[in-house]
Amino acid sequence: MIVGERILDVSGNKVPQQQIKGLNINIQLENVELNKDKNLEITYIYTAEYRDNVGEIKIKGLLIAKEDEKLSKEIVSTWKKSKKIPDDYATVVLSAVNYSGSANGTLLARVLNLTAPLIPPKIQLGKPQ
Repeated sequence: MIVGERILDVSGNKVPQQQIKGLNINIQLENVELNKDKNLEITYIYTAEYRDNVGEIKIKGLLIAKEDEKLSKEIVSTWKKSKKIPDDYATVVLSAVNYSGSANGTLLARVLNLTAPLIPPKIQLGKPQ
């Protein structure tokens, strides 16, 4: 369960007088580790890129999650081996990052005179076909 979050860094830019033609959202996980309290710490970068280089919002943050010890160790072990987290847990993490990025990105978008990076529906991972 996600129990906390910290925003570590924000940046943004906009090309003046350019028309916004679309938006791409990218979520990148940078690190997963256990802290001294045995909670998971998941570092991420949320990027809202406005098409045709009109602008960009980038938010680096840290999610804190409290899980049972077995699950926490499994998540960290999977991360260390493959730089991925288990699919069922990834859905929870990506949804939390997406919500936070959209909410916090909206404040930055207002300052930059960009459209808000709207919150799409809950993210779910599909099985490869």
